[in-house]
Amino acid sequence: MSAPRSIAFRRIAEAAVPYADTIVRRWLPDGLREGTEWVCRNPRRADQRAGSFKVNMMTGKWGDFATGDAGGDIVSLGAYLFGLSQKESALKVAEMLAINPYE
Repeated sequence: MSAPRSIAFRRIAEAAVPYADTIVRRWLPDGLREGTEWVCRNPRRADQRAGSFKVNMMTGKWGDFATGDAGGDIVSLGAYLFGLSQKESALKVAEMLAINPYE
């Protein structure tokens, strides 16, 4: 019996950064780019206007400054937006990027 394979979370998150603009535009299409940040409404709550929910396109870090929800990369953003586990989100991001998700 073989050991379970480990998800390469860091590698997947780092591989997503160069594609952050494309990924964030797909996931949060109602936003707009302001410098290095994608600014939009938070689709997980009744956000009335853009401004408090931002994604840094250079690092993948994101946060909703109205609620305190935040994360450090595109994988955690996907988990937050779509109600996925970190593992499920990492696998989906790896699939989007056509990379092997395992170490």
